[in-house]
Amino acid sequence: MSTATLQNPRLIVVQGSYRQMGEDLGRATADLIARSLDTYVGRFRDDAGLSDADIDRWGRIYLDTAASYSPEIAAMLDGMATGSRQPAHRLAALNARTEMLYGTGYRDEGCTSLSVLPRYTGDGHTLLAQNWDWHPEQAEVTFLLATRDETGFSVLSLAEAGMLAKSGLNSAGLGVCANLLVSDRDRGGAGVPYHYLLRGALQARTMSGAHKKLLPVERISSGNVLLADGTGGEAIDFELAPDVFGTLLPENGLIAHANHFETPLPLHDKKAATSALTLLRSVRARHLLEPALNERRVGVADVVATLRDEWSFPDGICRHPDPDVPEGERNATVYSVVMDLTDRVLWIAPGPPSQHGYARWELDTLFDDPTPKPLEFLPEDTPTPATATTTPIFQSEELPA
Repeated sequence: MSTATLQNPRLIVVQGSYRQMGEDLGRATADLIARSLDTYVGRFRDDAGLSDADIDRWGRIYLDTAASYSPEIAAMLDGMATGSRQPAHRLAALNARTEMLYGTGYRDEGCTSLSVLPRYTGDGHTLLAQNWDWHPEQAEVTFLLATRDETGFSVLSLAEAGMLAKSGLNSAGLGVCANLLVSDRDRGGAGVPYHYLLRGALQARTMSGAHKKLLPVERISSGNVLLADGTGGEAIDFELAPDVFGTLLPENGLIAHANHFETPLPLHDKKAATSALTLLRSVRARHLLEPALNERRVGVADVVATLRDEWSFPDGICRHPDPDVPEGERNATVYSVVMDLTDRVLWIAPGPPSQHGYARWELDTLFDDPTPKPLEFLPEDTPTPATATTTPIFQSEELPA
C-alpha cells in the first residue's frame, strides 16, 4: 500500500485480495473515515431523526445487501472495518448515505458529465469527464483510490473516505460518471444503495457486465450513471430510478448530462426546478464542444476548457460557492475529472478547476510507480472556448488546495 500527494486529492494504492485491500485502505484513511462517520452519522440523527439503533439496524441491512450484490464490495467493507477499527455496518450505512437520508432534503449534490466517442476525437480515443459538485469541505476527506486484485484487474476511482467509488475507470477500459437525480419514486428501505451500484459497474470487465450490475437490481433511490468503453468506443447514459430506468445515446458523438431526467419516465422529477442551472449545463457543454465535434477533433484540452466554463457564475459548469448562501449550505465543484479510456489515463483538478492545474495518473503504471506527474492544463495554458464568457472569480471562496 502506498500514498502519493501532489495537490488534492492524494492517491491511495492498495493491492491483493479484496479483504486485504479494504484493510489497507481502512488503515491508511482511518482518521478520514472517522471524520466522515462523524459528519454523516450526525446528519442521520439530526436530519433524518434516526437513533443509533436505527442507524445500526439499517447499516446491517445494507451490509447484508453488499454480500448478495457484490462479494468484492462486502469483502472490502469488512477489511476496511478492521483496518479503520470501525464497525462494518456503520461503513455500510455510510455508503448508503443517500438512502439513509431519504426525505430529509440533504441531496444537493450536483454534477455535469460528458463523454465523447472516438470517431469525434482528434486521436481516436474515448473520453469521459465530470465536474463533481458538492460541499467544499468534502475535498478534505476525498481521495483517488487505486485497487489491483490478485488477477491484475485494477480500478482508479474518486472516493470519499469510508466509501468505495464515485467517478472512475478500470483496466478493461470502462469508465463511470455519476449525477444526482431525485424523483417521487425514491424511497427508504432495503435495496442496493447508489454508491454500491457505482462500484459494481467499475468492477465489471465488459459493458454488458456493467449493465447487469446497474439494471436488474432492486434500486431504492434515483441517480444517473454515464458509462463509456475505451475498447469498443461506445457510451450510454442510464437514468436510474426505483423500478424503472431510461437511456440516452450519443448525439453527434457526445452525451452530456446534469441533474434532471431527460427521458420520458413515469415519475415526477423533484430536482429539475431547484438544481443550479441543471436545465442548461448539459446543453452548454454541447454548445462549447460543437465546433470541435463537427470537425471531429475533440481533445482533452477542449474537455478541460468546457469543464472550466463559468458562464452564469457562480452556478455554471465550473461551479463556485455562492456568497449569498449560508456557508454550511454552499456547493461548488469539488473535483474535476477527465478520463482517456483508451489509454487508461485520468486527469484530476481540485475545484474550481478554472483556478487549478490537472494532475495526470496512468492506471497501467501507477501501481509500480505512484509518483505524481507534473501538473498539466494549467489555467493560463488552456484557451477559453470561443462561445464561453469569463466571469471574475471570488478569490476568497477558493476551495482547499
